[in-house]
Amino acid sequence: MAVLQWTVSSVPEKNLDYLHQELIKLRKQYKTKQLLVCLPEGFACFDATPSDLMAFAHASEPFIASVRALAKEYNVWINAGTIPIGEADKYHAASLLINSNGEVVARYNKIHLFDVDVDDSKQNYRESNSTIAGKDLVVVDTPFGKIGMTVCYDMRFPGLFGALSAQGADIILVPSAFTVPTGKAHWLPLLQARAIENQVFIVAAATTGTHDRGRETYGHSVVISPWGEIEAMLATQPDNIVYLPNMDKLTEVRQRMPLLSHNQFNYEFKHEQ
Repeated sequence: MAVLQWTVSSVPEKNLDYLHQELIKLRKQYKTKQLLVCLPEGFACFDATPSDLMAFAHASEPFIASVRALAKEYNVWINAGTIPIGEADKYHAASLLINSNGEVVARYNKIHLFDVDVDDSKQNYRESNSTIAGKDLVVVDTPFGKIGMTVCYDMRFPGLFGALSAQGADIILVPSAFTVPTGKAHWLPLLQARAIENQVFIVAAATTGTHDRGRETYGHSVVISPWGEIEAMLATQPDNIVYLPNMDKLTEVRQRMPLLSHNQFNYEFKHEQ
């Protein structure tokens, strides 16, 4: 799998072009190798004005069609980080899983919305003002293993990851756009904890740097093993990780310490009906 990190633009066309150029490089280097390309949260349009983002959300289908076309052209699977998809006067933060035929095989709408106060240049985040919370867990069979889907702030809620693990997830994707203060304090501890307690690979593609309207994100895209080891991690520059999960290691960890069968708790998913 390939994990892409860059300073995502507020202009969707620029992000689409960046993705296109990276796919050209990946295919040139890895020829016919099967790839899952993981993109960050907000990869389509990030740090735009609220009105521009809302307008894009209600007209995002052509952008999605372009990403699907790239998946088919370069014969790759793509986890399309998040794309805003409009509904009524708001939108979903939708993470799409697209196969190498350009078909959307899974869609996860971000469940936990980022309504917090952070000690950074923006300070107040109220994602629920514009975003509709998701209500469905998503685990999907793929050639890479059974994949569970989450987004960024979800990582603070172990119940979600436990539920995905109970449904058979081997790899959990966490496309992210972490703030710098919370990233320095919590990024790795949270992701390592989710990997260890659920005995899964964690793959977290992240945005990085200073964006168009001044928002800063942490970067440090990372792949973590089911034993909690950092298998590969980027710093803060645009770059990518190419990594092949060792599924034999996953099996060994689970056999030696069978947490799922030992667990005496069930998680209940609460949401508004």
